[in-house]
Amino acid sequence: MKKIWLVLIVLSIAFTSNAQQKLKFGHLNSNDLLDAMPDKSAAQKTLVDFSKQLEDQLLAMQEELEKKYNEYLEKKDNMTDLVKKSKEEELMSLQQRIQTFQTNAQQELQKKEQELLKPIIDKAKKAIEDVCKENGYTYVFDTSTGALLYYPKDSDDILPLVKKKLGIK
Repeated sequence: MKKIWLVLIVLSIAFTSNAQQKLKFGHLNSNDLLDAMPDKSAAQKTLVDFSKQLEDQLLAMQEELEKKYNEYLEKKDNMTDLVKKSKEEELMSLQQRIQTFQTNAQQELQKKEQELLKPIIDKAKKAIEDVCKENGYTYVFDTSTGALLYYPKDSDDILPLVKKKLGIK
């Protein structure tokens, strides 16, 4: 509901302050634009490779834990209480390291994704701004966010213009 009011306020301000100026509205789906950009597929591949490295490391750690746990189970009946306690602490420590690694890996993956996508998003924003200035658009709405509840069928979808600006077919 707040989004509706925000759009209405922006439109009413635009209509009252720009009564002399003709308003031109456009829309595009930013997800479609990003998907069409060749840089995104390269970034996606880099991200998949990075994710695979993290996953491989996690699997190695889990295999190590499983191996040590199985060894512990096989030998625990012949262990003294002190050795048994030491092995249990070692297993718990390894389990905790795995959990910490998982948390850090998720954070690193998100950081890497942002790092890879930022230049692509900036390039798309620049192309959108250029297209708006070149074609006299006052407002352009992103139909992928769901914030736009209605747009007339005759409004301009500037995705083809932005793709052309970026040299995308």
